[in-house]
Amino acid sequence: MNDPQSVELDLNAPAYGGSIIARHQGRAIFVPYGVPDETVRAHIVSDKGSYAFADIDAVLVPSPARVVPPCSYFGAGRCGGCHYQHIDYAAQLVYKHQIVAEQFARVGKLPDAPVLPTLAAPAFWNYRAHATFRVTPTGRLGYVMTDDRTLLPVESCHLLHPALISLFEGLREHDFSGSEQVRLQVGSDDHELLIAIKPLPGRRVDLDLPENASVALLLANDRVRPIRGSSGVHYRLLGQSFRVTAGSFFQVNLAQAERLVTLALDFIQPQPGDRVLDLYSGVGLFTAFLAEHAASVTAVESFAPAVKDARHNLRQLDNVTYVQSSVENGLPGLAGEYDAAVIDPPRSGMKPAALDALVQRAPRKIVYVSCDPTTLARDVRQLVAAGYRLLNVQPVDMFPQTYHIEAVAMLERSGA
Repeated sequence: MNDPQSVELDLNAPAYGGSIIARHQGRAIFVPYGVPDETVRAHIVSDKGSYAFADIDAVLVPSPARVVPPCSYFGAGRCGGCHYQHIDYAAQLVYKHQIVAEQFARVGKLPDAPVLPTLAAPAFWNYRAHATFRVTPTGRLGYVMTDDRTLLPVESCHLLHPALISLFEGLREHDFSGSEQVRLQVGSDDHELLIAIKPLPGRRVDLDLPENASVALLLANDRVRPIRGSSGVHYRLLGQSFRVTAGSFFQVNLAQAERLVTLALDFIQPQPGDRVLDLYSGVGLFTAFLAEHAASVTAVESFAPAVKDARHNLRQLDNVTYVQSSVENGLPGLAGEYDAAVIDPPRSGMKPAALDALVQRAPRKIVYVSCDPTTLARDVRQLVAAGYRLLNVQPVDMFPQTYHIEAVAMLERSGA
């Protein structure tokens, strides 16, 4: 790292990761907590040669989109959970659209990708139905700071559902020493609360916790041990109830999760004779609605508690086949042809073997749901090379105030 160097920068485009890009002496400078079209005084904090990172010392010409962030933990050297609290929400949506389009042009080599305007969230504060906290050395709950290493004890969070804020306030003085992580969840019924604790190996955990919440331990080998009450919560989306055991994946923003389901159904339009794949199927969110219309749905999921939840959630359906396996191992063994596939992989995207197996199955339509536009663009590039047409990409603002973006790519096999 060089000695701090003061520079005046004109900020241009948003970059995936939360920074705004400026150009200086022929190289890119990444500046967090800026806004496009601002002029700032900044100093270089990390020089990588062909590019660098800089922190703002002063905003010389502010953008009209700059607002005052409400959170005292927000900003450089503070909590790393939010990146856009200083940006007007309407502008956040525009920047996220630009980021998705840029990723498809640069990573996906699809400069003309049909990226639609970002779908706004109904609520851009207090939207998270669950949150995971790290435990500080003093046993308090906190978030990781902007250096990606240090833990910051916090006493509030503006992104949490109001019921989680109340639960969190009752835990601020609790000593969680012996724990690695603590996950707080609230169901669609605001009174259904869960504290899920991941203990450190060989350490004892103080379980004298508020009695208005269930308590469970997250153990090795995907095991969940209920301590008091239920080991999960229930979410209700589009009239369907989903049990979600602690540790199982479920979208944090329930209103936007409904949007994802509607987008998938509107594009696939499953018919009575269709065979559909649901890959990385979790607790059965997409499967539940696909199976109402299709002849059959094959759901592939590797996390055992999630498969157990899915069987419970969809117990009234007799046209669902569950495959407990990674997609790369389970998909090649499936027989027959499929009319459509819904894919909702982790942030890392599909492994090459999984992508190859999907292409071999050759579904007529593919809905690819992703929380990372970089890996989405990478995988869509491979699908296009394999003979699929990208019809559109729909960004969905699942995570207001952060740089994270959910996006849904709709693809159709050429000649289908």
